[in-house]
Amino acid sequence: MAERAVGVIGASSLVGHYLLPQLAAAGWTPVPWLRGRHADPQSVPHIAHWITLAPVWTVPEHFPLWSACGAMRVVALSSTSVEGKGASRDPEEQALVARLKVGEAALQAWGGRQGVQWVLLRPTLIYGGGRDRNVSDIARLIRRFGWFPLAGAARGRRQPVHAADVAAACVAALTAPQASGQVYALSGGETLSYRHMVARVFQSLGRRPRLLSLPGWAVVMCLRLLRLLPRFRHWSPAMVARMNADLVFDHGPAARDLAFSPRPFRPAAEDLP
Repeated sequence: MAERAVGVIGASSLVGHYLLPQLAAAGWTPVPWLRGRHADPQSVPHIAHWITLAPVWTVPEHFPLWSACGAMRVVALSSTSVEGKGASRDPEEQALVARLKVGEAALQAWGGRQGVQWVLLRPTLIYGGGRDRNVSDIARLIRRFGWFPLAGAARGRRQPVHAADVAAACVAALTAPQASGQVYALSGGETLSYRHMVARVFQSLGRRPRLLSLPGWAVVMCLRLLRLLPRFRHWSPAMVARMNADLVFDHGPAARDLAFSPRPFRPAAEDLP
């Protein structure tokens, strides 16, 4: 296998959609990895560099593969939810945070034992391509009902980050010497309130913002009704409290070490479903 080969786990994901062409443009040969490929140890090629976009808690499943391939550096995508949802009382979100922490710790411990360099990237709220479950679902709700419910002032600050910018950070992390053994927050290029973020989605859809400020309990009732629809089943009542909570992370270290330069939040037509 060529020295510029990169094994990519989760290549069919939203970030993978942008990652593969970026890798090719940077002179790498992306090798999308499918479960079960090269099950025979004798057929495993040498691939020193890896990017995993799959949930970080699945990384232990790939340790035998990476060892067999002679992995030297692994770039793994995690999430700022490790910190942002750490105080959540929602059992599902508590379980998510626990899985993220276990996955991150497993990669760090394995890399230390095997002498494999690792880099952990924690994006904030990812959007792009109309395939995300954040901004795209807000757009779907707006299109369906023509308005959006907010808990009070919804002043909690957000930093949506485009999937293409996350992909660029993954590419940079493959070779940045100072990135080994580091954890980077990847926040968007603009900080804005939850209310302002939703208003931007209205504007991107060519609609006048219709934001309905309600008491928290009323928004929770709205979400419970929305959860009856498969598309919004993952929306949690805990989201209501966070509408007025800041989820802000410093991407300064990523800008310094990975030349990370995220765009402001201006969703284009192709970013919405």
